[in-house]
Amino acid sequence: MLLRGVLLAFQALQLAGALDLPAGSCAFEESTCSFDSVLAFLPWILNEEGHYIYVDTSFGKQGEKAVLLSSDLQAEEWSCLRLVYQITTSSESLSDPSQLNLYMRFEDESFDRLLWSAKEPSDSWLIASLDLQNSSKKFKILIEGVLGQGNTASIALFEIKLTTGYCIECDFEENHLCGFVNRWNPNVNWFVGGGSIRNVHSILPQDHTFKSELGHYMYVDSVYVKHFQEVAQLISPLTTAPMAGCLSFYYQIQQGNDNVFSLYTRDVAGLYEEIWKADRPGNAAWNLAEVEFNAPYPMEVIFEVAFNGPKGGYVALDDISFSPVHCQNQTELLFSAVEASCNFEQDLCNFYQDKEGPGWTRVKVKPNMYRAGDHTTGLGYYLLANTKFTSQPGYIGRLYGPSLPGNLQYCLRFHYAIYGFLKMSDTLAVYIFEENHVVQEKIWSVLESPRGVWMQAEITFKKPMPTKVVFMSLCKSFWDCGLVALDDITVQLGSCSSSEKLPPPPGECTFEQDECTFTQEKRNRSSWHRRRGETPTSYTGPKGDHTTGVGYYMYIEASHMVYGQKARLLSRPLRGVSGKHCLTFFYHMYGGGTGLLSVYLKKEEDSEESLLWRRRGEQSISWLRALIEYSCERQHRIIFEAIRGVSIRSDIAIDDVKFQAGPCGEMEDTTQQSSGHSEDLNEIEY
Repeated sequence: MLLRGVLLAFQALQLAGALDLPAGSCAFEESTCSFDSVLAFLPWILNEEGHYIYVDTSFGKQGEKAVLLSSDLQAEEWSCLRLVYQITTSSESLSDPSQLNLYMRFEDESFDRLLWSAKEPSDSWLIASLDLQNSSKKFKILIEGVLGQGNTASIALFEIKLTTGYCIECDFEENHLCGFVNRWNPNVNWFVGGGSIRNVHSILPQDHTFKSELGHYMYVDSVYVKHFQEVAQLISPLTTAPMAGCLSFYYQIQQGNDNVFSLYTRDVAGLYEEIWKADRPGNAAWNLAEVEFNAPYPMEVIFEVAFNGPKGGYVALDDISFSPVHCQNQTELLFSAVEASCNFEQDLCNFYQDKEGPGWTRVKVKPNMYRAGDHTTGLGYYLLANTKFTSQPGYIGRLYGPSLPGNLQYCLRFHYAIYGFLKMSDTLAVYIFEENHVVQEKIWSVLESPRGVWMQAEITFKKPMPTKVVFMSLCKSFWDCGLVALDDITVQLGSCSSSEKLPPPPGECTFEQDECTFTQEKRNRSSWHRRRGETPTSYTGPKGDHTTGVGYYMYIEASHMVYGQKARLLSRPLRGVSGKHCLTFFYHMYGGGTGLLSVYLKKEEDSEESLLWRRRGEQSISWLRALIEYSCERQHRIIFEAIRGVSIRSDIAIDDVKFQAGPCGEMEDTTQQSSGHSEDLNEIEY
């Protein structure tokens, strides 16, 4: 079902040594190498003439999957995984195309980690490049093709290649050019030069890699330039793992010509930054350039040539390489975003307050109708501004974060809750202060928000100078003063929107998009329901979800059930592995008639279920965290079972389910104590 022309084009570009590929690689010439189709799904079909494997709608229906699994692999050095693939579809089925997903399966995890996903149809083969950080853990590569709508939907894999090195490196000797692409311009473009077939595009006697006329390089020439200010761009694959060090390459510039050769980075938000420009005058020999390169979040490198005059000439490029050692022995310390994050469970971390006095107080409270517990566990600590100890007209409380290096993009997330204010404007605001504290800029402030609900805010920002994030709480007049709560501040490198490119890992579910991989044992009015906001019955259920405050959660609606009726939510089958697992989730059990919430483990082929965890009756008006540590070496499911209590005020909800490999560690299960009745909570009353 693939176009014959596409196949012939790819055959013409196949490497001579394609059959001699490293472990975790396959060119699908005569076999699938060390990859096997998983029998529980559709098979991947090896083309009779070789060169690719495929799955299409002549073998399966829409929504069916074909899964390909590698043998055990190990990447003790930094490696690059490249996938050459094609997705085809009919024009009428563009709304629901086929999808290709790539996972890593670690031997100690019961779920697979999604690394990459694509569903864009193409008339030719495409390349995906994924950086794999070095690790001693063994893993398998799992490739999943999901058929979309239409009679001509198909997915094909031409090559999988796992090699030592960085995806951003390239000597341009391979046909796919390491995933580098030319941004098409009608007048001026990057071309491949050199090779055994001499043609008009070869402008140099030899490349740099082999120092012969058979080697390849990239070049751009002004011969077709029709206008001044024409630009040619050669774009690298997107980095997929944090990296910092020295990026080097060789280049030639024709002497005495009007062009500018520059190197830029571009992040997923489209922000450009120039990191290098060629000096003048040019040199006719191959010149080495070394550029300090820092990619803490996904970005592309762009080699750009701009022609600014009538004598454009040419620029040639070869042998791009990367070293994790900084150029010329520079010793720049990498910034760790963890240092700028805090859940306030132990102390203020690296945050501090104005010298004028403590505007923010670290508190731990017993949740009640008027005050929720903290966001982290439901029974822990958080910060409170404008308590009775600090409240006064014109009160301002400032909380300073640690210094953040300049010229990096940051994603700031935090949770806040507002109580008692008549007007919310500027009740809580976030400012950026430059290090000298002279320049300040407001980047966020609360407008309207549900009272008493933990809400998530997220802000992406980037400043050229080192800065500090400052949380400011303001009380304009005594009669309008309320309380502002703050918890779970996190700072990550990169744009907040970059995490939306991929769905959450199979081991996590926030229920924001759907029910993830969970299924209902029965689906009717008395089953689990996905909901946002308050539940319909008063004095029971949460006011909002745990993730963002305005998102979704799963709950049982007691008014649709009878006393003792069950609702069961089942995880997808999880692989059995040796060692400990840690299951965390948040639950909400508030209401005078609340029943029972239990978590069971059901092993494959066993009729019996093992009880892992249980709570009975009303627990708290807040979301509480549960931690469950368990072991299972056979395939199994986790089951959440809610039983309706004696009255309609017995709604039960869950949110933010997460499976992790290894023991729960030092995360103290504060939910082991009943939230309602412990008197040693070290409360601060106000």
